[in-house]
Amino acid sequence: MAAVLPNPASGAALSGLARALLQAGRLSAQQAETLHKQALTEKTGFIDVLLKGGGIDARSLALFCAETFGYPMLELSAFNLGLIPEKIIDAKLMQGQRVVVLAKRANKLFVAISDPTNTQALDQIKFQTESNVEPVIVQHDSLLKLLESYSKSAEQNLNDLIGDDQDIMFLEEDTTAAADAASSEIDDAPVVKFLQKILIDAINQGASDIHFEPFEKFFRIRYRVDGILRDVAQPPLSIKEKLVSRIKVLSRLDISEKRVPQDGRMKLVLSQTRTIDFRVSTLPTLFGEKTVMRILDATQAQMGIDALGYDPDQKETLLAAIQRPYGMVLVTGPTGSGKTVSLYTCLNVLNKPGINISTAEDPAEINLPGVNQVNVNDRAGLTFPVALKAFLRQDPDIIMVGEIRDLETADIAIKAAQTGHMVFSTLHTNDAPSTLTRLMNMGVAPFNIASSVILITAQRLARRLCNCKQAAVILDEILVQAGFNEDELDGTWHPYKPVGCERCSGSGYKGRVGIYQIMPISEEIERIILANGTAPEIERQAQSEGVRTLRQSGLQKVKQGLTSLEEVLGCTNE
Repeated sequence: MAAVLPNPASGAALSGLARALLQAGRLSAQQAETLHKQALTEKTGFIDVLLKGGGIDARSLALFCAETFGYPMLELSAFNLGLIPEKIIDAKLMQGQRVVVLAKRANKLFVAISDPTNTQALDQIKFQTESNVEPVIVQHDSLLKLLESYSKSAEQNLNDLIGDDQDIMFLEEDTTAAADAASSEIDDAPVVKFLQKILIDAINQGASDIHFEPFEKFFRIRYRVDGILRDVAQPPLSIKEKLVSRIKVLSRLDISEKRVPQDGRMKLVLSQTRTIDFRVSTLPTLFGEKTVMRILDATQAQMGIDALGYDPDQKETLLAAIQRPYGMVLVTGPTGSGKTVSLYTCLNVLNKPGINISTAEDPAEINLPGVNQVNVNDRAGLTFPVALKAFLRQDPDIIMVGEIRDLETADIAIKAAQTGHMVFSTLHTNDAPSTLTRLMNMGVAPFNIASSVILITAQRLARRLCNCKQAAVILDEILVQAGFNEDELDGTWHPYKPVGCERCSGSGYKGRVGIYQIMPISEEIERIILANGTAPEIERQAQSEGVRTLRQSGLQKVKQGLTSLEEVLGCTNE
């Protein structure tokens, strides 16, 4: 017959395990009450104080639980821990409730637990996974060792990735969010240090983007270096939410919103003279939020026009065009071809105390002191056309439009160029001649194009050969097929190929070089435009005037030993 508690009110507060032991006669009422009060005082579980001072060892307790509650018992020492599935439940639930999912079969989870009366843990697992839960009794000491190994493994993996501390600082403009983060798990020191290392390493390696990508079985971080994505780390899957939350706080995003994409910015202070901006984008995926950070280094726009890779005649033509008092200069190319850096470099050349420069961008990627930069905001009604109309009332000398996307923006930009302003903008076209036909297809009148556009530059970025490059043996037939003239193959030069060394991480390439097509609008090209000429007609006329195609410009870089033939063939069409 089950024992009866002398104090029902006190007994009602006992844990389920204490009740079971009391009713089975394994504990007296006084022992149960004492151990229960001790657990409350020490803020620990009843099972911990029971094994310390209750006269019951872990194995006996596991056998008792299995027999009393009718659950199977398992020796963890005999179980292949490599079969344990990862990330079925989150680490916080696993460590807090002391449970481990041992296996998954269809919609059923087999959960290792030492206290089967902990129904709260089982309910939480069922709610979180939407699966049926089957408890498996294990010894409490073995379960604690397993959980400790999980915790140490994750922390050690993260610490191994962190390395030395980095002396950097973030500018957190949202002090409320920063304060909330400091009082929560987001400011977990290893996660903070790990993020700092990832950012610093990305900057040191010359990365343009950082990708944080969660998957079902692993969490991957990649850098885009010289246009190519590289794996750099696979931190513990358990930190993915803390890492994303930390980035969100620094970027002033809503850390509670995980269902829709968000965009933000953050600033990293490297020294008193150098800060790096990051443009942050989050995207909900099947296994968490993917986060991409675009690195915006203002020093790129201050390198000077000589560092961009223009040939001497191209540089002279470009500088002559942007120094004119009015007109439109267009930069074209696909995403990631360096259009923004080229535009900012031109603006830096023109950025003088006597000049008023205004830009409308989506968003402004690099901060240029002395330039009035405006972020367009479609939701608020601040579109490119609205910003352009406002600029014209602000006494501008130079206007830069991030991109011409529609006829309204094109019309206003062209009218600004016709009324005494220098206008810079970008379009997404394959080459310079097709840019003119693109404007006509948008609905811009040919006479407006001919009277406003003064120069178009198309560009690509090719990877620059590292110093470890070696001379390549390529048949003359292949070089001619690529676009070289036979008289250029005079033996005074030879192409190079990538090799790979420690400096370039084995890729054979280090940095990038621009390939450009600089096409000024001559009187003959104007006549073709006014006659509604096609892109091939414009291209033939431009070539007759000495304008090189992108392929021809790229082959010049091959002759100079700056890049490989394969790289030029890969990034130019002919």
